[in-house]
Amino acid sequence: MQPARALTPAPGRSFRDCSKGCPEMVAPPQGSFTMGAPAGEEERENLPNQIRARSAPQHSVTIRRRFAIAKFDVTRDEYAQFVAETKRPDPDSCDTVIASATVFTVAAKANWHSPGFPQTGRDPVVCVSWDDAQAYVAWLSAKTGHLYRLPTEAEWEYAARGGTTTARYGSDNPAEVCRDINVGDLDYSKQHPEDSGANRACHDGYVFTSPVERFPPNPFGLYDMLGNVLQWNEDCWNANYSGAPTDGAAWRSGDCGRRVARGGSWDMDLSGARSANRRAPPASTRNNSLGFRVARTL
Repeated sequence: MQPARALTPAPGRSFRDCSKGCPEMVAPPQGSFTMGAPAGEEERENLPNQIRARSAPQHSVTIRRRFAIAKFDVTRDEYAQFVAETKRPDPDSCDTVIASATVFTVAAKANWHSPGFPQTGRDPVVCVSWDDAQAYVAWLSAKTGHLYRLPTEAEWEYAARGGTTTARYGSDNPAEVCRDINVGDLDYSKQHPEDSGANRACHDGYVFTSPVERFPPNPFGLYDMLGNVLQWNEDCWNANYSGAPTDGAAWRSGDCGRRVARGGSWDMDLSGARSANRRAPPASTRNNSLGFRVARTL
């Protein structure tokens, strides 16, 4: 174990706690924000009423605990270091998208290093469950002597928005979204022609995941907070924000067999790639559009 840092990282500054396998972290400024989708946003996105209810009611959150969040999603190279040091066995299956359709099928031999499409070491790791992510942050905590964990849902949205109040921290124009995020677009639709929800207004250059740092960062200097891969959060699933914590803490009651996932992914339509969008996959889910990034308590 390495000794803990004596100094708290300054807001906005990036740092690493070790030279091999540790993600680059950014400490956002402390502050308050309005969590959830504002009136009219989800109507404009043509979402059904039952999905709109997930991001309501809007409520004020003040981030009480200082934290850092990873500049990038955990990459394949970073995850490979964890697997090598812990000798963690490969999972035996992963949900993968059928090339010509929009449904997922369980591929018995798919896993994080064979997700059904080519990746580089700088692509975000996929085919990892919430429990896999928990094992990773436990390893990272032991390795560094710091408390690494998944971000809470409130921390994640605060970091994703980066002070913005629009649906996305970049452009909301379908013809311009591809310059900011990797989502289901014209490139994706070539491989998945039956997906009627794909954004056919622009090209982002990627059919599947993209290496981190290929798209511009948000105002807090964080990459791929929207698009590329969905990201596991710490919180148990609750169908709406009634009774949600207002201090940035994790919501540890509710349906804890499901966990919150945020951010949208390479195969999702534009409505999924919004700062307010919420998903509720079972904690055991492994699929090739779902990864994670880490947080650290300061």
